[in-house]
Amino acid sequence: MVKRFFVIVSVVLACATLAWAQNTNSSTTQSTRTRTVAPKPSPTPKTATKSTDTEASPATQKRTQAAGQVAPSSAVLAAFNNLLDGIRHADVKGATGAYQNTARLVLFNYNGTVTRGWDQLKQNREASYPEMKDVKLDVKDLRVTMLGRDAALITCQWTQSMTFRGAPETDSGRMTIVFRRVGKDWKAIHLHTSPDRPDPSRIPASEQTAPSKP
Repeated sequence: MVKRFFVIVSVVLACATLAWAQNTNSSTTQSTRTRTVAPKPSPTPKTATKSTDTEASPATQKRTQAAGQVAPSSAVLAAFNNLLDGIRHADVKGATGAYQNTARLVLFNYNGTVTRGWDQLKQNREASYPEMKDVKLDVKDLRVTMLGRDAALITCQWTQSMTFRGAPETDSGRMTIVFRRVGKDWKAIHLHTSPDRPDPSRIPASEQTAPSKP
């Protein structure tokens, strides 16, 4: 009986000793262990998208000109100036070359006649230009209106003086001329010019200016 008691006490002491040793090891391990925490991944930066405007900004227009490209309104004005230079030099090729070579070309002339087709225009210029000397042509109140990307309208007031068949003459009037883009060039497709001071005797009463009230 006594022997059994000592065996039980020995077993209990052994178990207690083992438990104490495990607790000691566990406590030491926890105090010296370093916890490693993986860093959270950084959010991926968003890529900025550039918006596109339907109309070019002034800065874009400057870059376009710097790159050698010409703004449409400037190209139309250059084509119009080529026409004026052709008239000033009584140059048939220069003047007719400003118009589109088509049978649908229509010109309402200063004298009330109508020129239809490029061939008729060329014949008229070949008949009159050799008789013109010392031509001076000035324009003012010039306006260029773009009608989309492929058409434009120019209006102005003009004054022309020259010697025709040896006699000096001076005329003035108003002009409307329509241009269209033909390939890479701008060509005139319609001209309407008329006197800015028409003959009062030819103005109907309905179109006459009412007299100012006193």
